[in-house]
Amino acid sequence: QVQLVESGGGLVHTGDSLRLSCEASGRTASLYTMGWFRQAPGKDREFVADIRWSGGNANYADSVRGRFTISRDNAKNSVYLQMNSLKPEDTSVYYCTARTWPALIDYWGQGTQVTVSS
Repeated sequence: QVQLVESGGGLVHTGDSLRLSCEASGRTASLYTMGWFRQAPGKDREFVADIRWSGGNANYADSVRGRFTISRDNAKNSVYLQMNSLKPEDTSVYYCTARTWPALIDYWGQGTQVTVSS
């Protein structure tokens, strides 16, 4: 089992920055990737970014590439999402996710609200 706890959400204005954090606990030795999804009201949950736990290769959704940066701190079992140039359409609940290896089990955090006002 892996437990995930997010923090850092809040209310900001268009163009502002925000940094989300997610700390993993439990079977962290089996972490393969960690990342972020988001879900806006009435919409499906969508991929935002993820990063390989070993090597640090990152992937981004087209909608956030160039504005968001995902990073990790293996020593702290944490992943971060630096969000710059925020837009109202970034308003969502952001969920931290972790995938383990070799079992390929996905774990989810409880979510943190990000609201961007125009």
